Amino acid sequence: MANAEKTAAVAELVENFRESSGAVLTDYRGLTVKQLQDLRRSLGGSANYAVTKNTLTKIAAKEAGVELDESLLVGPTAIAFITGDVVEAAKGLRDFAKDNSPLIIKGGFLDGKILAPDEIKKLADLESREVLLAKLAGGMKASLSNAASLFNAPLSQAARTIAALQAKLPAEEAPAAEAPAAEAPADEAPVEEVAAPEATADEAPVVEEAAAESGAESTTETEG
Repeated sequence: MANAEKTAAVAELVENFRESSGAVLTDYRGLTVKQLQDLRRSLGGSANYAVTKNTLTKIAAKEAGVELDESLLVGPTAIAFITGDVVEAAKGLRDFAKDNSPLIIKGGFLDGKILAPDEIKKLADLESREVLLAKLAGGMKASLSNAASLFNAPLSQAARTIAALQAKLPAEEAPAAEAPAAEAPADEAPVEEVAAPEATADEAPVVEEAAAESGAESTTETEG
């Protein structure tokens, strides 16, 4: 490979390292050209799969500031640069390796952390970003539906709900009932006024009879 071609290849690898969130290094020995094409298609938009030379990969990783375990750069190497969902990329590589035994996952890195083959397989067992978002959206939809049902409830039902909540208040939080007014003691009870009985017709007042008799006597003395 000419120097210009090496320079261009290194520059492309540096760009791939910098633009990806991680990478998985594989040994592709034994895979046919068609199988490599099928692998690229299976990864879709989650990763960019490229066959590389170990010497150029080592130079590019150093220029990109990526630390790679040199044990990963042994034997034929092809790198899956993760540009999309990490879990989807790990699933694609794992599933393809199951059906195509020549593919061997050496290891990789993610956000600057070195990943062993077993850790990459554990990533593949996780739920994808789309599935997690779908579950989150489903939970939010259910919550919004419950809230809408509450807001759209009839007033009578809302009133019953409020009454039920009030019934659950602790007894000590309920307002104390006003104590009845104390009864006045017996010696302070108001005296009832007793109405005087009206005089009957046959019980003429004594004063009037006395006045009449006094008048009669004065007339008799004058005549005498």
